[in-house]
Amino acid sequence: MVAIKTENLTKIYVRKHLFSSKKTNALENLNLEIEDGKVFGLLGLNGSGKTTLLKLLVGLLFPTRGSAHIFGQRVPHLSLLSRIGYLPEFPCFLMYLTAGEILNFYGKLYGFSRKEREKRVEETLDLVELKENRNDRLADFSKGMLERIGMAQVLLHDPDLLLLDEPTSGLDPLGVKKLRQTILRLKAEGKTILLSSHLVTEVERVCDQVGILHQGRLKKIVDVKGLEGRMEDIFSETVSGEG
Repeated sequence: MVAIKTENLTKIYVRKHLFSSKKTNALENLNLEIEDGKVFGLLGLNGSGKTTLLKLLVGLLFPTRGSAHIFGQRVPHLSLLSRIGYLPEFPCFLMYLTAGEILNFYGKLYGFSRKEREKRVEETLDLVELKENRNDRLADFSKGMLERIGMAQVLLHDPDLLLLDEPTSGLDPLGVKKLRQTILRLKAEGKTILLSSHLVTEVERVCDQVGILHQGRLKKIVDVKGLEGRMEDIFSETVSGEG
């Protein structure tokens, strides 16, 4: 089954200033298919279109032309939101709340009963290894801990598809390792994961396939199996026009 499919997906930003305007092709004619249960990585330089694609898929942006489908349903559609977990690169939280309180708040938004909220909050905090910090305020959390709370919020409603924008941003080596273990565990559970990252080696370690975006265009899709550490060279050759 195809989890994500895009057809000529295009996003053009128009920035107006006084009597002039500037158009930027953030994403151009993207045709992509991602199978259910796979981990797909997006690699690209800053401004290559990675974040734009994720925002289009979650419905935060609307395409200039083209279309995207998730589990056969055209995006955007309200029925899909319960099946998607989205982690932006810079998640924002109510910092005066504790870890338990913020997840309980999101649980209420999802419409869970009190009993179900308590169960899911406990399980999710345990999954991201923050159970002992449930009563600590987010204002006292490190960058890595906040990233884990973001992941907990994404997983709270047990979505089928995870969209992760630079999930390793700002993490120390131990935090990166724990995130990698979490992604592999979710893959084993059958989740579909689309993630963007600047860490070529980490993408190679967790992904089944990698798409290389450059200047808004999908330049290449690479099967990771059997690469044996060559992903960095492939990426460099592709974005420099040699691949």
